[in-house]
Amino acid sequence: MRVLHFYKTYYPDSVGGIEQVIRQLCVGTGRLGVTNTVLSLSREKNLAPIAFEGHTVHRVPLDFEVASNACSVASLGALARLAREADVVHYHFPWPFMDLAHFVARVKKPTVVSYHSDIVRQKRLLRLYQPLKHRFLRSVDAIVAASPDYVESSAVLARYPDKTRVITYGLDQSTYPQPDPALLAHWRERVGPKFFLFVGVLRYYKGLHVLLEAVAGTDYPVVIVGAGPEEERLKAQARSLGLSNVIFVGAVNEADKVALLTLCHALAFPSHLRSEAFGISLLEGAMYGKPMISCAIGSGTTYINIDGETGLVTPPADAPALRAAMRTLWDNPDMARRMGVRAGQRFQDVFTAEQMAQDYTALYREVMARRAATPGLLVPGIEPGTDPARPE
Repeated sequence: MRVLHFYKTYYPDSVGGIEQVIRQLCVGTGRLGVTNTVLSLSREKNLAPIAFEGHTVHRVPLDFEVASNACSVASLGALARLAREADVVHYHFPWPFMDLAHFVARVKKPTVVSYHSDIVRQKRLLRLYQPLKHRFLRSVDAIVAASPDYVESSAVLARYPDKTRVITYGLDQSTYPQPDPALLAHWRERVGPKFFLFVGVLRYYKGLHVLLEAVAGTDYPVVIVGAGPEEERLKAQARSLGLSNVIFVGAVNEADKVALLTLCHALAFPSHLRSEAFGISLLEGAMYGKPMISCAIGSGTTYINIDGETGLVTPPADAPALRAAMRTLWDNPDMARRMGVRAGQRFQDVFTAEQMAQDYTALYREVMARRAATPGLLVPGIEPGTDPARPE
C-alpha cells in the first residue's frame, strides 16, 4: 500500500507537532508494510528528494504566504503526479491552500484528512474560506480527529458525523535518543536540579504570556524551549517583569530536548486557545512520566492530562490559577511523582505510535475497500473481488 502525505512543512525544514505526527505515522505504518511519501513546501534551494527514516520526502518551493497560508505553484503538479502513484492521499488540515490544491490537481484517489485543528484566528478570512473548506471536507473519504474531546467541541466536525472518527496521536519512544549523561550534567548545571519545562513553537496560542505573569514574584525556575514569532515579545515581557527565574534556551536538538524532559520536575503547557488541538509536547511529557499542567480549552490537552490524576488542569489565561497549580506541584513532590507515574502509564495504555499506526493502516484499507466497492470505480492496488481490508 502506498500513501502520500501532503502538508505545508516537514522535516528537515520544520519540527513542529504536526510534523512529528506525520513522522510517527510514516515510521509506524512503514513497519506494517505501508510505503509512505511526504510532499511539503520549503524555502531551501536544494530540493532533491530525501530518504528519511524509511520514507521519501519530496519538497517544492514555497512561493508566498498569505495569513500564514503557504502557497506553491509547483506543488499543484507535484501533488497530481505523486497522487497518481499512491493508493491513498493523506491530507493534514488546516491548510487552505491544500484544499484548493486537491481540486486543481484533480486528485481521484481515496482520501483521508487528519483534522489537527479548527481555524481560530483569521475570522475575516475564514468567512471567505468557508465554501472551499466545506467542499473539500465533503469530498474526502474520512476525517480523523485526535481526541473525542475535539470531536465534541468542534462545530465544523459536527457537520460530518458519518465520516469522522477518532484516532489519537501516538509516539514511539524508541525513535527518541537515549538520555546522554554528559548532556544531563550540562543542563543540570545550567538550569538547576528542579524546574518547570515548556517545549514548543512560541506562537500566540501557547499562553506563554500567562505563564510569565504566573511566575512573576515567585522563585520557580522555568525553562522555555523553542523559537517562534512570539519570542521577542515574550523576552521583552520577561525583562519588564524582572523574571530572573525564566530561561529562554531557544530551539534545541532532540538529544537536548530529551535531557530536559528527563530532568524537569513538571511540564507547564499553558496553551489558552483551541488552536492547540492536542499538544504533542504535552504528550512527550507524559511519555517521560512527568506531571503536567494544562488548560481546559475543549481540546485534546485534557484528553492527555486528566485533572488530579496525571497533573492539574486550570482555566485558560488565568495566571493566578496557573501559579496555584505550579505551587501545588512544587510543594508536593510525592504527589507530583505519583501523577507522573500515572501519566506514563496512561501514555502506554492510550498513546503509543504502534496503536496509531495500526488504526490508520486499517482506515487506509477501509477507504480503499469502500472506493473499490463503488460500481465502476477501480482503486489502484486492489484486484477486483479481493478484500483490501484483510491484512496481506
